[in-house]
Formats: sequence, C-alpha cells, structure tokens
Amino acid sequence: MNMSYEKSAADTAREKGSRAYNFSPGPAMLPLEVLEEVHERFLDFQGMGASVLEISHRSGEFMAMASEVSQRIRSLMGVPPEYRILFCHGGGHMQFSAVPLNLMGLKPGRLGLYVDTGNFSRAAIQDAEQFGHVRVIASSADTGYDRIPRIEMTQLDPDASYLHLTSNNTAHGTQWFDFPEHTPLAMVADMTSDIISRPVDVSKFGLIYAGAQKNLGVPGTSVVIVREDLLGHALGHTPSILDFALLAEQDSLNNTPANFTIWVMNLVCRWVEQQGGLEVMQQRAEERARLLYDVIDNGGFYRGYAAHDHRSLMNVCFTLSDESLLDGFLAQARERGLIALKGHPTRGGVRASLYNAMPLEGVRALAEFMRDFAGRNG
Repeated sequence: MNMSYEKSAADTAREKGSRAYNFSPGPAMLPLEVLEEVHERFLDFQGMGASVLEISHRSGEFMAMASEVSQRIRSLMGVPPEYRILFCHGGGHMQFSAVPLNLMGLKPGRLGLYVDTGNFSRAAIQDAEQFGHVRVIASSADTGYDRIPRIEMTQLDPDASYLHLTSNNTAHGTQWFDFPEHTPLAMVADMTSDIISRPVDVSKFGLIYAGAQKNLGVPGTSVVIVREDLLGHALGHTPSILDFALLAEQDSLNNTPANFTIWVMNLVCRWVEQQGGLEVMQQRAEERARLLYDVIDNGGFYRGYAAHDHRSLMNVCFTLSDESLLDGFLAQARERGLIALKGHPTRGGVRASLYNAMPLEGVRALAEFMRDFAGRNG
C-alpha cells in the first residue's frame, strides 16, 4: 500500500514536470535550494575530494562546519551565551529518555512534571516513568487534545526537577503561543515540529530539544539547547552517549555523529538566514496556515480538530463533514501532486504540515483543491 502510494505521488510529479508539494509531517519537505546544493556538492565536501559521508568527524573541515551550524542556530534563535548547543543521536524520541536521565537528579525526589497535549507528550511521559517519578499537571485528553491546557503556578511543585511540555502537537494540530512565565522550575520544551519557525525567548527555558527532520533538515540527529547549570546532574546509570555534560565537554564528538545530517542542517539554517530569519518564517507560517483555516471555517464542508485559539501554524488537522469522502479526497489530492496529507493514525482525517520549506504556492494549490472538491461533492 505505502509503496504504491509513493509511486503514484512520484509519477504525478514527473507528469507535471515538477516536484510534488509534500505535506509530510516528517521527514518533511526541504528547501529546493538546499536539495540542489546537496546534489551539487555531495561527492566533494569543501574540496576534499570525498563526500561528507566519508570524511572523519574529527577532520578540521567537518569540525569547522559543525561549529558553523551551532553558531547559526545560536544567532537565529538568540541563544544566550550561558547555553550549550549539542548534537545528539536518535531524534526527538531519544530525548524522551535523555531528558529525565540528565535532569531527574537535579532534586532528591526525582520528580518530573509534564503537560499532556497528545501522542508525543504521552510518549515522553511513558519513557520518563522508567527513571523517576512523573506527575501530569495538566492535560487536554478530556477534550480530545483539541487545545493547550491551562497551567496554574500552584501546580508547580518546587521539589520537582523540571517542567516538560511539547510546543507543537503534530497529530492534533495544536500549538503553544504563550509559554508559562516566571516558572520556579527548569522548563523543558520538545520543539521538534516548530523550532526555527518563529522567534522564541530561549531564556525562558532550561532546555529545548528538537529532532531535525521537520524544520531543521533530515532524520538522524536532534539538537539540544541546554543551560550550563543543568549539566552534570545525570543519574548514575546514564549511558555516556546520552550524558549532556559529556557531550558538552567533547563538543558532541564523544562518538561519531551523523555527518550528513549535520551538514544538511547547516544548509537549512543558512537558507533561513537568507530568507530573513525567524520573523520572516513566522510571517510566512501565519500566511500559509490562514489560507487553509479560511477554507475550513467557511462552508461547513470541512471540520477542524483544534480549538480556534490553539490552532497550529505547522500542522493543519481537519476532516470532512462526510468522512466517507475522505479516501476520494486524498486520492484526488495525490493526482494533483499534493502528497502525504493523510492524518496521524491516532487522529485520522487530513493533516497538512506547513513547515518552513513549504512554498506559499503549494498551500494555495491545496486551498484551491479543497474548494474545488467541496464544490463538486458538497
């Protein structure tokens, strides 16, 4: 089934003489300029006569490039000097374990506080329960994860080690727009699906982590931005590959990193710089999302999942009022080169992921198709 799906989408793109508009939630669409540079320079990294896949991670050329991407992230996000930027294996899921392993030891009670906003926050909670005590202080499960729940400061136990939240929820299409202020705890955010899509005050957080495969590049690496005073508290059984203090001490080179992934991340961050930075990314994200939400909100043919004030700019999740039409909607979208629109298995329906690399023309094409499909089937 999946193989024929991909073949159909690829054939459609070739017939159109252009690339498809890829609404995949991850691995996600990359800027065409980045893909072209990868193609052009794949066999020869910086004149070395060898591919980035072949060179030593301890070569001067690679270490200089890794330092460059770290500085790009620091500049783009306004990361204060007292934070370290680490490159880790395993994507965001690995950090579901790495975070409690490194931070539970901050307080004797080994207590982590979590906000439950959907499937990925639940996965983080389940992993953390293996390493200490977990308390869910707020959840939107009772309303089908259609909103970001409210946090009361009285819920923040001062004996807890940290507070964890997921900044954007890809399966349910909700996003944090107002993060908790003046929390007495180290606040941790999984920003896998909205990092570098908008300006964020990094100083509000003790730790931010993100898998690379949505806004930063391709799968295989996660970025961890951690305040230095949170280093050195890892539990005794923490594997060395997950110990943030060791990673910081050895500049993320205590074992072989994912060379290719880090290189692509550098190209993506440079592309974001060239576009104008995170303010421009946010403006584009708002414009893209508005095009689709306007179609959903008018006519009654489509039905969104998320409460209006909590709707994500990254993942527009919805279904059809007559769900028997869903398979036809997805099939006809593929025929038009609008691919990977099927919703998350836990949610169903349609999910249009609108990460930084999605051009406005792609969203206009989807909005036009949605109006056309509604007109023919309403």
